[in-house]
Amino acid sequence: MPFKILFTFWFFLLGSAIGSFLNVLIYRLPRKESILFPPSHCPSCNHKLAPKDLFPIFSYIFLKGRCRYCGAKISIRYPLVEILTAIFFALSFWLYGWSFYCLKMLIFFSLLLPIFFIDLEHMLIPDVLSFTGLGLGLFLSLLEGKIYQSILGSIVFGGVLLLIYLGALFILKEEGMGQGDIKLGFLLGSFLGLKLSLLALFLSYILGGIISIFILLFKDKNLKTAIPFGPFLILGSFISLFWGESIISFYLSLFIK
Repeated sequence: MPFKILFTFWFFLLGSAIGSFLNVLIYRLPRKESILFPPSHCPSCNHKLAPKDLFPIFSYIFLKGRCRYCGAKISIRYPLVEILTAIFFALSFWLYGWSFYCLKMLIFFSLLLPIFFIDLEHMLIPDVLSFTGLGLGLFLSLLEGKIYQSILGSIVFGGVLLLIYLGALFILKEEGMGQGDIKLGFLLGSFLGLKLSLLALFLSYILGGIISIFILLFKDKNLKTAIPFGPFLILGSFISLFWGESIISFYLSLFIK
């Protein structure tokens, strides 16, 4: 047990460092900037950040959420992404240990968290993340011996979204969702497989419908207001991933006595 606690703490630190890199992706990919050059700098004054400015989570706290050099406010997203990644990495190791499934979950999360925030902030999903994620999902499923489930899940998840997109174009003469959501669907299905993909799709539309109603009621929006759907697809997929089997079993128990 002491070693498990020690390694869990190490995964927390690793996750916070990975989260710091994910923040780079979130900021630079939508702006089509290199993720390597220039080195980390303040987006307000462009001053190069020193190593003491780059400690995940703690630098934000010590700097009180402001740039050391110009005093500009630092977005709360930076520590939030680092904390979420650190917690997820630690929990994944605590629950699954040194397993292939743990590795797969860490990769899955590290792909989806930047997509979540990029779509939320910019209403776009970078192709580089979608195509890289799809390739990794298929490759990891091949190593796991679940390649057929992965292919089926990808085809169904992405295919259903594609049909909805084409249907909206044909009937409403407008896009019902972004093309990036369709590519994201192929990525998600490659990790989830067929059964969990179907559940994730259902949950995504339920969550999207409920939250969209609240936005329309309380945020002075109208029915023509564009709302990013990627975050709902991601939330539905994570619910399906962790509790999908229990949800499906409970649903079937209502009809099978």
